[in-house]
Amino acid sequence: MRSKAPLALMEQMVMLLVFALAAALCLQAFVKSDEISASCEARDRAMTLCQSAAEVIRSCGGEPAQALSDAAEKLDCHYDQGLLWADYDEDWNRSSQGGYRLTAQEVPTDTPGLCSAHVAVEQEGETLFEITVAWQEEDTAYAQ
Repeated sequence: MRSKAPLALMEQMVMLLVFALAAALCLQAFVKSDEISASCEARDRAMTLCQSAAEVIRSCGGEPAQALSDAAEKLDCHYDQGLLWADYDEDWNRSSQGGYRLTAQEVPTDTPGLCSAHVAVEQEGETLFEITVAWQEEDTAYAQ
């Protein structure tokens, strides 16, 4: 009578292979979900940063160049030739050379008295979030 030990050993090796394949697939799914989570977190932070900057720009009001200049001062950002910008590192802390960049720039409008600016956050040239903010210039003719 022959021993059944080789058959049992072969069965255990096949089960081990199946479990190893399942573990590899689960590990890949975990890594992918972590990447998606990090991407969504960055997009959420970019959205919050854009919205905050847009609200500050809108609250400054007035002519677009003056509004962006005042907003840069309030947000502690850089402002030069109609462009507001600030750099952030990977942990969203202010940095001189970071992975993320907040920008705001005037957008010309055809409607008199209506001002507009484009606010965006980019990461290595890819736009994570962008928003356009609009406000009215104060009409001095009716103010008196």
